[in-house]
Amino acid sequence: MTRRNDPRHPLEWYRDPDGRGVDARLHLLDRQMLDTDRVPVSTVDDVELSGIEIGDSTEPEHPPVVAALLVGAAVLPRIFGGRIPRSQWNRIPWDVVAKVHTAIDLRVHADDLDATWTEQFARDRIVARIPGGRHAPE
Repeated sequence: MTRRNDPRHPLEWYRDPDGRGVDARLHLLDRQMLDTDRVPVSTVDDVELSGIEIGDSTEPEHPPVVAALLVGAAVLPRIFGGRIPRSQWNRIPWDVVAKVHTAIDLRVHADDLDATWTEQFARDRIVARIPGGRHAPE
């Protein structure tokens, strides 16, 4: 049994930072992202592409590339229908991706990303007001 090296559809094939081929649905979507300290950041909800517009056909000499990984409240539209406005997605640029494997390793700390603002807000405004909420349990 031989494995196909070419994509079944041109938009499914990308390159990770090491230059290996990456299938967006298989290797990126719903994967956990970890920062440089191996702290979970979020999961990938969608992928932003550059080099192609909706409705355009792809050309092998100019394939689309991953511009960013998108995170946000993607489960709500899946349950209730509709779409999240583009402005509500949090973007994690592809150039901060260090490695793609069972998780996606990033080259930055979670606190440096806008994608974790909801967790930071809850930590600073809600959890910090609870007695003992400013330090780890002993």
